[in-house]
Amino acid sequence: MRKIPVNVRVNDTMQRGYRYVLTEPVGRNFDPEFRPELTPKQMLALGIFCGKYMTDCRKEFPASWFANARLSSCRDCFLNYFGVDASQPLSVWRKNGWIHPDDPRGWFQWYCRYYMGRRVPSEDARQIKRWKRFDDMSRRLGGIASPAIPRVGHGSARLCSTGLTTAAEFDPTDQHEYTLVGENHG
Repeated sequence: MRKIPVNVRVNDTMQRGYRYVLTEPVGRNFDPEFRPELTPKQMLALGIFCGKYMTDCRKEFPASWFANARLSSCRDCFLNYFGVDASQPLSVWRKNGWIHPDDPRGWFQWYCRYYMGRRVPSEDARQIKRWKRFDDMSRRLGGIASPAIPRVGHGSARLCSTGLTTAAEFDPTDQHEYTLVGENHG
């Protein structure tokens, strides 16, 4: 557990005045059932979501995540490491009930906040259950196996690049305390 919980306030295009608390150390104390293979930083560097993701909410997360991120103001699937469009429109996620009000951008937003240390037990359990189903399926298809980085070009590009298969490798340089978040720090 973090020595001192950190309060985070979010003000971006999709959330105004949303607040949450970071109670765990960055990249640590994950649910034992949740063993992602890529960190959010690594996923952004692989150009997930064709580069069009989190372009308006960088202040919420460590700047180091975005240093090598493949981002664009419009979708560009050539930015995706695999060169494929592996994401579905947000409308599909909403229609299927995959979006939680706390994370209107979906699973990857939940994962970024979870990685940073936010814990919402009921939502964490739901998202981890979804991740496990996807992870089990991708392993049965021979898509993703640890370690992810040496195998990143093998298996199913579509499964690997969706963002649901994610990294056990923890980058200690990403351990920072954040107290002010979003466009309005007041």
